[in-house]
Amino acid sequence: MGIRNYLIEGVSGTGKTSVWKELQRRGYHAINGDRELAYQGDPETGTPTDGVTHEHHIWHIDKVKALVANQDETVTFFCGGSRNFSKFIDLFDGVFVLEVDLDTLNRRLDERPEDEWGGKKTERELIARLHQTKEDIPKNGIIIDATAPIKYVVDEIVRLSEENKRQQ
Repeated sequence: MGIRNYLIEGVSGTGKTSVWKELQRRGYHAINGDRELAYQGDPETGTPTDGVTHEHHIWHIDKVKALVANQDETVTFFCGGSRNFSKFIDLFDGVFVLEVDLDTLNRRLDERPEDEWGGKKTERELIARLHQTKEDIPKNGIIIDATAPIKYVVDEIVRLSEENKRQQ
């Protein structure tokens, strides 16, 4: 939906939703992929699946492509996690990966209700493993220290996206 499009990724608890809210508060066009694009499906085929699992949390590729193709906005930020990001990551002008230390991650997950992803013990164990292995986040992203207050995290993302614009 933007002339320039950026993906903001990271494991659960790193602040993707908080970044989305702050970007919107500042007047940027930002999409919460977990709410607007996600469904449960096979990451390879896109075929919908039953049940809710981390491995099947994917985004509608056609919707991502349509949003990227629509250039009504100067810049659009896509915030959220997806297990099929490899199918559309090349559409983005840049990728930012939010990272926090394990203590910060655990503190943030402690604040989640049990009915939210990461609120249950088994989910937290998976998130801790993914935090350690970084196995399901983009490898080519610009690392953003998301332990800072959200204002500074978003300042850095905006600064780097503007810098990217000038380099193109």
